[in-house]
Amino acid sequence: MIAARLVRHARHRAGLSQRALGRAAGIPQSTVARIELDQLSPRADTLERLLKAAGQTLSTEDALGVGVDRGQIRQFLRMTPAQRVQRLTSDARTLRALDRAVLHGR
Repeated sequence: MIAARLVRHARHRAGLSQRALGRAAGIPQSTVARIELDQLSPRADTLERLLKAAGQTLSTEDALGVGVDRGQIRQFLRMTPAQRVQRLTSDARTLRALDRAVLHGR
């Protein structure tokens, strides 16, 4: 599904027909159509060729939420607004104290 959306989106942004994209990438129009309909999952090199022909690139990004402690978020959301303010005020005092300690080399 992701490859289908990537190719379709890249082709539309480039203003190309399936035939024009296929020609530029050296891939038959019928194959482009099957990829866009999610009937065919392209190999990585084929996907890269199609995206390149449409002026796009394939890159990776960190997944959202990686390294996030959702337990702490849930705990914070269970607090009342007043408790949140109190907690944040306390945290701000702690951060100021740490900043002063770092500045004075302690």
